[in-house]
Order: sequence, then C-alpha cells, then structure tokens
Amino acid sequence: MEFRTIKTDRLYVKVAEQLSGLVKDGTLKPGDKFPPERDLAEKLGVSRPTIREAMIAMELSGIIEIRTGSGIYVSHTKPKLDTADKGVGPFEILEIRYILEAEACALAAARITDEQIAQLKMALRDMAEEEKHDDASEKADWTFHKIIADASQNSAISAVVNWLWELRNESELSTAFLARLRKEGVHPSIEDHKRIVEALEQRNPEKARNAMRVHIDNASEAAATHFGRPN
Repeated sequence: MEFRTIKTDRLYVKVAEQLSGLVKDGTLKPGDKFPPERDLAEKLGVSRPTIREAMIAMELSGIIEIRTGSGIYVSHTKPKLDTADKGVGPFEILEIRYILEAEACALAAARITDEQIAQLKMALRDMAEEEKHDDASEKADWTFHKIIADASQNSAISAVVNWLWELRNESELSTAFLARLRKEGVHPSIEDHKRIVEALEQRNPEKARNAMRVHIDNASEAAATHFGRPN
C-alpha cells in the first residue's frame, strides 16, 4: 500500500500556479502585460501582498519579467514553469513583524537599559557603514531589532523575533527578492531606525510602538516599488 505525503501549499504558490497556467495554455503570450496587481487580487480573492509574492516566485522561475515603474510582462525566454514552494514570502514576514515588533518596542521602551541604548546606537553606526556597500548583508539591521526584542525582557518575544529573521534568511523567495531590492538601491532606512532609538531613549512606549510601525510600513512600501506604481 502506497501513501502520498499530505502537503499544504502556501497561498502564493497556488496563485502562482494559476497565473502560470495562463502562460502555459497561451492565454498570455510572451511580451503580454499582466493585469494590474489590484485587479488580480480582487479576481482571485487574495491580498495584494500575496499577489506580489506569487509574482516574485514566477520571476525567479523565468515566467515573467518585472519592469520596475512599468509593469509585469510574460517573459520572452522559455520559462521553467516551476512554481514550487520557495519558502515564506517577504511580505508575510513584514506583516507579522509589524504586529509583533511594534508591541515588543513598546515593552522595550519601559524596560530598556542604558547599556542597550548604547548598543542600539552602535548598531546604527554599523548599519550606516554597511549601506556604503552594494552587497550589504543587513547583519547590523538584524542586530538592531534583536536588541529591542531582548530589551522587552520577554524571552518568548525575543525567540520569535529572532526566528522571523532566521526564517527570512532561509527562504529562497525572501533572500532573492531582498537581493534584488538592494541592487535597485532599496535599503533599510537609517532615519527610521534613529526615530526608534529616540523614542526608546525617551522611555515612551506609545512613541516607540508608532516609530516601529512607521518603519515597517515604510519598508513594505519600499519593497512594493519593485512592482511599479500602485494601481
């Protein structure tokens, strides 16, 4: 008796399979432009971040070409038509970070030590130094957010925040997309991070929560520019 492994695909994989089918059956031909992101989200009943992650997977497989500022087109090269699961998507990670890290930052504002404030300022300097290089690893960015999670004095929060960063770095979908963003000149905002430090230094939980939310919102918007102007 033979059994097949039960597998639950990520939502973006299912979307990518359906959209790739339009290329495979000739509904969309090489050079054709895909419908706008908003229209696809409405027709498929999914979020716009899910559409973006499906498009990243399709771009990695050579099915489409994303022309920043122009749109998304069917590739002229012969695609692999491979839409297999490539790990958790970058926009999913940003969504959970928005929820979790904002609250971690608020807790940290009430509990952070002077030594940890000093560590954050050092991480900021390291971040600014990293950004001078095209192949910036964003290790300083990870360190910055880890210090805040640790400053919340909640070991569960600290473990989950650290796991989210590991998850991002282990995902083919996320790492490939972030590498493309860096090539396009999209980097973590030093100014956003400075505002977070200021709020923490003032021991102001509400200001710290909002500063982290603004930072992750800005990171999401910057990542979305890869797909062109919102429509």
